[in-house]
Parts: sequence; C-alpha cells; structure tokens
Amino acid sequence: MSDPFFSSMTLATSGMRAQKQRMDVVSENIANASTTKAENGQPYRRKMVVFGTEKLEKNFAEVFKSAGSSNADQLQSVVVRGVIKDKSEYRMVYEPSHPDADKNGMVAYPNVNPTTEMMDFMAASRSFEANTSVFEGSKRMFQKTMALMK
Repeated sequence: MSDPFFSSMTLATSGMRAQKQRMDVVSENIANASTTKAENGQPYRRKMVVFGTEKLEKNFAEVFKSAGSSNADQLQSVVVRGVIKDKSEYRMVYEPSHPDADKNGMVAYPNVNPTTEMMDFMAASRSFEANTSVFEGSKRMFQKTMALMK
C-alpha cells in the first residue's frame, strides 16, 4: 500500500489495529476484575492503552496539491504508544474470611470497574466498525475506479 491512492485504506487499517489492541486490554481488565493476587503478589492493576499519531510516509498530498488542499500533507495514522497501568487506588472490601484479607479484615481488589470497562469496550468496538466501514468504502471506490479504467 505504498501508493498514495491507498492512504484511506492505510488510515482505516491503523485505526482497526489500534482499536483491536484496546479491546484486548479491556478484555484483560474484565477477566482480572477479581484477581486479588497477580504475579507480583499485589492485586491486578487496570491497564489503559495510550494512542498517538504518526505521519504517513506517502499520502494524498500529491493528489491534492493540484486542488490546493491545505491539510493534505497532514494525514496521520493512529498508533499505540503503549499500555500503562492505572495508578488509582485499589478497591478495599471488608471480608475477614478471605485468604488475602489483612489484619483488619480488608481485602484489596483491583481498580477495575466492570461498567467502565464495558463502556470502553463498546466505544472501541464502534470505532473498529467505523474504520471497517471506511476500509470497505475505499475498497469499493477503488474497485469501481478500476472497472471504469477497463
């Protein structure tokens, strides 16, 4: 996809890739919402995806120069810059019979709110679907263009 003609597909693909990673992280958070002891001996800590942008090496600039577009050279794709841990406090629950309870009977549960995670998952899913629609629309446009050139 090095041809500038495919920039819209490249942009949509980068968005799908980023949202898939976001959904993977949210799924991990939901799966560990009750994990009171992770590998480090501490409760699981919620993770979040950090997005950034990267300028496309080849974009629509050449195509739009003749049209005088001022933002054609600013096309950027989305990238995942990293996955960070949420530093918010653990949720403390009084459960003296729990094996991980401290001397006061309090158990530290992960800082994961399942409702928040489901909303985040739905937002990522909708963004993925939107990028899929852009990709499919671009593909149809390119196919029709090729058919006209025959």
